[in-house]
Amino acid sequence: MRPAVVHIGTVQVARSRRPPATPGPFSEDPLLKDFFDQFFGPRGPGRREEFHQPGLGSGVIIDRRGYVLTNHHVVRGADGVTVRLSSKAEYRGRIIGVDVKTDLAVIRFEPDTEPAVATLGNSDSLRVGEWAIAIGNPFGLDQTVTVGVVSATGRADVGIATYENFIQTDASINPGNSGGPLVNLRGEVIGINTAIVASGQGIGFAIPANMVKRVTGQLIDRGKVTRGWIGIAMEPLTTELAQALGLRDTRGAVVARVYPGGPAAAAGLRKNDVVLLFEGVGVDDYRHLQRLSADAEVGKTVKLEIVRNRERKTVDLRVAEAPDRPAGDRASPIQER
Repeated sequence: MRPAVVHIGTVQVARSRRPPATPGPFSEDPLLKDFFDQFFGPRGPGRREEFHQPGLGSGVIIDRRGYVLTNHHVVRGADGVTVRLSSKAEYRGRIIGVDVKTDLAVIRFEPDTEPAVATLGNSDSLRVGEWAIAIGNPFGLDQTVTVGVVSATGRADVGIATYENFIQTDASINPGNSGGPLVNLRGEVIGINTAIVASGQGIGFAIPANMVKRVTGQLIDRGKVTRGWIGIAMEPLTTELAQALGLRDTRGAVVARVYPGGPAAAAGLRKNDVVLLFEGVGVDDYRHLQRLSADAEVGKTVKLEIVRNRERKTVDLRVAEAPDRPAGDRASPIQER
């Protein structure tokens, strides 16, 4: 497993804004020109400079063709990347695609020999208390391994990404671990390490492998991620509202707003409807409904079971492609890693 973990650096290209040299008594002397260029840099306009920042994060090779999975925030703003293997061989890579809403990115390098490849496991089968192993390059210390357990699954509302369903672990995650794998005892990648709680110890978060599979497949094939959209804003189903509607518990999601011209408006959904089932799957909460709709096939007609005015109804809704809207920034004690 460890040979598949790589060190990620970034390359940024800047164009010099230095104005052309002003003609003077020494401007035509080649010896003096070489002297000034040596100490102050070439003075011609439009010179390109590359800035390398090694050791920003980690990544894991997921395909023998040289595809590497990491976090979006590791490569954010970069014009290119460098990939350093466990063998110390270093390659220039390029960014294939990023998904801001899950904080994932795929980059590619051209390996000279067939690289070691990690296996993505089934994160849906995780249980709290299972062993978890984090591998990465914290503080520039290559191939560091830390061990802990899965502290929780399905963590949301932590303010890191739009689509949150994190694995929480107490395996030590530090600066430089971002993009590295969280591994089970079978050597399978169960998550991608992405953040810690800044004010706490032993609280780290990883993006689950099953979410990673859906995103990376699209990034490799198309360079972007297409998601389903049902055209509503959602909010939690409170205990008071559940009791008022005659529901036994708070499982479900409340329609807070119906977007005009969207799929929900066309299907007749209204504000304060409660969605209980999505294609036969029970909706746990509004975050769950958000993920279910995002994973739905664009153009497919799905059945929603809702409660309106204490009555259950079934609604047919045609899933549309999610519009590209930036996620709102939220203050959070979470730090990306």
